[in-house]
Amino acid sequence: MNKRDLINKVSEVLSSKKDAQVAVDCTIKAITEALSGNDTVTLIGFGTFKTANRKARKGRNPQTGKEINIPEKNVPKFVPGKALKNAVK
Repeated sequence: MNKRDLINKVSEVLSSKKDAQVAVDCTIKAITEALSGNDTVTLIGFGTFKTANRKARKGRNPQTGKEINIPEKNVPKFVPGKALKNAVK
């Protein structure tokens, strides 16, 4: 399922593709803004979106084989909720 498919599915409930697109875009924007501020977004029964710190490490350029330094950074992380885990089994 891609974003267009999700909008179509939401439009079945809202009866308007325009309203569905606004709802999906607003949800994605709200989650993105929360994560960029290092907040956690918990959707009970679905899962939790949060950020995790990835430590600096050494890597290797696959073309040249030369060792490179990869800086530390925050990355988004999703932890599925119990209901989602059970639904996927």
